[in-house]
Amino acid sequence: MFKFEPSPYGSLVRSFNFEPTPEGYLMSHTTVTVAIAYHSGFGHTRRLADRVALGASSVPGAKAVLAPVDTITDGLWDTLSAADAIIFGTPTYMGTASGTFHAFAEASSKVWHGRGWQDKLAAGFTISGGMSGDKLNTLQFLTVLAAQHGMNWVNLGLVPGWNLADSRDDEVNRLGFYLGLGAQVPNDVDAAGLNTGDLETAELLGARVARQALTLLAGRRALVAA
Repeated sequence: MFKFEPSPYGSLVRSFNFEPTPEGYLMSHTTVTVAIAYHSGFGHTRRLADRVALGASSVPGAKAVLAPVDTITDGLWDTLSAADAIIFGTPTYMGTASGTFHAFAEASSKVWHGRGWQDKLAAGFTISGGMSGDKLNTLQFLTVLAAQHGMNWVNLGLVPGWNLADSRDDEVNRLGFYLGLGAQVPNDVDAAGLNTGDLETAELLGARVARQALTLLAGRRALVAA
């Protein structure tokens, strides 16, 4: 989808040709697909991904598909290419996304060249052992990845929980993140012990992205019909 063209200045300039979504596709499709592209080291991120998918699929007109990035295959790229929205998920290791997720992000440069994810929706979630764990850095990495691909970021859209004297530690968005979902579990607790508030927040994130994807599709259909 891109080519190199000589410039008047003697250097090579990238020229991108963007192809809008075909009108026939827009008018024949009334449902959206939300893909969850994630890596899970010990099962915690996978459980969050399951709940994100549950939330997305709970919205009428939306379906969710899990896309683990542990093994990069043509099938993975096909799944993500067919999605209207991609929600990225990774544990936070040493203040950033896991090495496996970074490998996936770098491999997505083949998609970048063709602008394959241009104008899709994106969102993200992460989890660490510490309450902070520098998870914000991971979420910012995911937003930059989405921006490189020309995607539109959907934030969490929830006010913070667990921030009053009489509030509980199992409330929605208990760690007070805005950019995406930031979850926490002690290092010696397995995936079954995830905080119920974090799991509920994961569902809400999936549902929010699905609703935004449907809204975007409806808007595009309206423009075509106008």
